[in-house]
Amino acid sequence: MAEGMKRTRQPNGRSSIYLGKDGKWHGRVTVGIRDDGRPDRRHVERKSRAEATAAVRELEKQRDAKTVRKPGRAWTVKTWLTHWVENVAPLAVNDNTMVGYRVAVRKHLIPGLGAHRLDRLKPEHIEAFYAKVQAAGSKPATAHQVHRTFRTALNEAVRRGHLGKNPVHLAKAPKTGEYEVEPYSVHEVQRLLQAAEQHRNAARWAVALALGLRQGEVLALTWDDVDLAGGFLMVRRSRHRPQYAHGCVDPCGRKAAGYCPQRRRTNPELSTTKSRAGRRAVGLPEQLVDLLRAHLKVQEEERAKAGDCWGENGLVFPDEHGRSPSHRRDWAEWKALLAEAKVRDGRLHDARHTAATVLLILGVPERAVMGLMGWSTTAMAARYQHMVDAVRADVARQVDGLIWKTTPDRPGDDDDGAAEVRVQAN
Repeated sequence: MAEGMKRTRQPNGRSSIYLGKDGKWHGRVTVGIRDDGRPDRRHVERKSRAEATAAVRELEKQRDAKTVRKPGRAWTVKTWLTHWVENVAPLAVNDNTMVGYRVAVRKHLIPGLGAHRLDRLKPEHIEAFYAKVQAAGSKPATAHQVHRTFRTALNEAVRRGHLGKNPVHLAKAPKTGEYEVEPYSVHEVQRLLQAAEQHRNAARWAVALALGLRQGEVLALTWDDVDLAGGFLMVRRSRHRPQYAHGCVDPCGRKAAGYCPQRRRTNPELSTTKSRAGRRAVGLPEQLVDLLRAHLKVQEEERAKAGDCWGENGLVFPDEHGRSPSHRRDWAEWKALLAEAKVRDGRLHDARHTAATVLLILGVPERAVMGLMGWSTTAMAARYQHMVDAVRADVARQVDGLIWKTTPDRPGDDDDGAAEVRVQAN
């Protein structure tokens, strides 16, 4: 028998290369253990021994780098994302986060990339997809949310062995856009607080602008969470926007479940805050303590006046009947406050941006700002840095105008007509 024709048995786990009866060269490589406990032995087939050797070496390289795909039918992007968003992600994140995941997966990722085989997806495919998302009119923040969702989903595929490497890490992420972070100036904050003084629950907006609590965190805040004597409050819970499903037996004809006469709520009203970092103690400035004391006194008067109509929930910022106002009503009151204060229109979340920016401008260490704002990564602070630099430059210009003020020439000054720079004593 010619050399190489005979197949010799290799020690357990060793790769083997042999010439088969079909005249082709075959290689077998043990790359791991299957789910049933048997060795995962992969097979390659080539025309020449050199080609078979190269294929075996490549399999060994993938095995050592832990990038070999699991055996079985290959996942497509669609099948993996569907499985992940329905069965995996809900075990690890809260309902609000799942809303964003589902929108990113079903509205953007599956229509745009779903047909690709998961293990053949390239960074170039992903970058072209991001470009199409933005060309279709989506905001930079939306494209970046899609990017973060995809990265998280494929990280899990890598962890489970369905994918060797995550191509999202190699793809260039879409820019968020500098306009995404738009804090209000100190003057605008002052005008907002002055306008809020004329309305009930005025301290609600002071809490948002000074402490940067999220909307759901403010609406879930109870007096048990507030220590006025100690000067701090605890953020423990968040109130969710309601999600509904149809409850009608016969179709009601309403496309959106929220308008169904027999609608049923599908998510909890309250949950603990979004992460361990989100559950935090926040110090209260003295002025805010005074505002909350006055607010508590007014609320006790409202409770006594309402009598049996008051629904006692212990909330810090309830409606006129002691119940939590809806997210929509809270948002509408914010918009009305902006108009009344003659302050530029903005999102309610811009109040949170304002608090974060002020803390960074004041030189509070980044780690301390992360704790106060409930951020779990330093990447969030980096998103605010360009705005911090812009505000610092604006402050420098104001100081320059106060100290080194340019005044017109007076009679008797030099004849060259140049303006004189005089130091103003204030």
